[in-house]
Amino acid sequence: MNLNLRQAILSNVSGHNADQLQATIDDALQKGEEKMLPGLGVFFELLWKESDQQEKQEMLQTLEECVQKTNPQQ
Repeated sequence: MNLNLRQAILSNVSGHNADQLQATIDDALQKGEEKMLPGLGVFFELLWKESDQQEKQEMLQTLEECVQKTNPQQ
């Protein structure tokens, strides 16, 4: 069986507006289920590919801050 997970995820949200996308993200975060991680990863991949260098730097700074808060011993 040849399953393209990325395409399946994109197909599931095709045509969604901003409110629907936010609801999908909020739902994934609230449930905290491991199976939701690939979908969030696909969303991040889309965001990353469409971002310019300054936006990427801002995302990286935010991620670094979040990781440090989550792992304070580092």
